[in-house]
Amino acid sequence: MQGAEERRLRRMSNTPQGGAIEGNAADDALMVDQGGLPRLTNRADSYIAPAQQRNSIIWSLLSNKEEIRVMRKLIVVMFYTFGLVGVLFGTAFADETVCHYVNGVEGIKAATLPPPGFYYRLYNVFYNADKLMDPDGDEIPEDFEVSVYAMVNRFVWVTNKTILGANYFMDVVIPLINTDIKTGAGIDDSKFGVGDVNIEPFGLSWHGPRYDASFGLSVYIPTGEYDQTDPASPGRDMWTGMLTLGGTYYFDAGKTWSASILARYETHSEKDETDVTLGDDFHFEWGIGKTLAKIWDVGVTGYCHWQVTDDSDSGLWNKSDHDRVYAVGPEVSVFLPPAKLFASLRSQWEFGAQARSEGNVTTLTLTKIF
Repeated sequence: MQGAEERRLRRMSNTPQGGAIEGNAADDALMVDQGGLPRLTNRADSYIAPAQQRNSIIWSLLSNKEEIRVMRKLIVVMFYTFGLVGVLFGTAFADETVCHYVNGVEGIKAATLPPPGFYYRLYNVFYNADKLMDPDGDEIPEDFEVSVYAMVNRFVWVTNKTILGANYFMDVVIPLINTDIKTGAGIDDSKFGVGDVNIEPFGLSWHGPRYDASFGLSVYIPTGEYDQTDPASPGRDMWTGMLTLGGTYYFDAGKTWSASILARYETHSEKDETDVTLGDDFHFEWGIGKTLAKIWDVGVTGYCHWQVTDDSDSGLWNKSDHDRVYAVGPEVSVFLPPAKLFASLRSQWEFGAQARSEGNVTTLTLTKIF
């Protein structure tokens, strides 16, 4: 079976785009994710050395040091770019190194679930980025632009059954994603499709006089279409197990001031097409809010994401390069009693990114009570 490196180099030598690896928009740049959003490949030298040994014909065409320098630069840009198109609730974009969960979709009172009933939540997530950061957190000086829109459908059933004093709940998430990506390396790709479905069969939700808490176990199923030659593929080509734990604390008896943290831990299966297993990822989303007139909430939200274990040894990038990112931004939400509808809008700006893209996530969420 032909190795991933050989396939990549062959595509770079024969096609205008240089060969999309697997990732979201760049084999190592972004995956939305987010994500949330991708992880970059290693330095040029660590990739070129093994590739040169197995692709002597290609490298023999480079007759001087300047040509070698240009080719190395092109390879690095391609790989960082392909890793960048991030994930949205399990929808990635043909990236080799991006996790499933996308950050920023929850905000104020993120760890608080509603009382027993059936709910439909629609996440409209917009991710835009024009910066690609290397593993040291420095911007890669190349043209890069990615825009992702995810329409994520979540169906939640909170039951009257109690376990350990908590309401038992379950939910399913079905994402639809549209990705547009352009790079200075000649990549110009756009694709719409269904991403990887997330099923949470077991969840618990507690409510106290001054707190709420939640716990959940879920799995991402590789239902999305995936093609490692397509940088905008909506699937991730792997299974992911995710543990969720969070809490909301109210600073006053009227529950008008709140602080919330929702943490998630992901562990991944081996990818079928490349035999690579990504390292585990840790996320947490937070929010501080104030309730006004009983129906409005305003506040500040943010998220943090770290890759906490190494990837398996792929030979294509440094497995010890871990991606990270932080973000912060405002949120406003409102409850419309006659329509039994909640609406929230938040926008978060990323900073401190390493081995991934750095941009903005804006989320419009609608929640309907049935």
